[in-house]
Amino acid sequence: MSIVSEFNDYRAKMNEEILAQDNLVLKRFFNLDSNAYQDGALDKKTKELLGLIASMVLRCDDCIRYHLGKCFELGVSRDEVFEVFAIANLVGGSICIPHTRRAVEYWSALETA
Repeated sequence: MSIVSEFNDYRAKMNEEILAQDNLVLKRFFNLDSNAYQDGALDKKTKELLGLIASMVLRCDDCIRYHLGKCFELGVSRDEVFEVFAIANLVGGSICIPHTRRAVEYWSALETA
């Protein structure tokens, strides 16, 4: 199983379990998160790129993988994603380098899936 399918399968399974509890606050949060990334004054692609930068600076590997997947689906190029990596490292500092390594690994897996 690839790292992409492993991540997506686990995420889907656990989101289903979380939402099955019918907790209103969690459902509203999940809905807010989904709606925030829809086209508005900024398009989806821009919002996903911003989400990716924020996730890298906050050092959340799950969020990085999620946003990389969305960026890939939206047609973000390898050059564009590497510019995002550069900005994230500039803003977040050298602590982001290990997350950039894992992000590059995941992006490469997306490209070969």
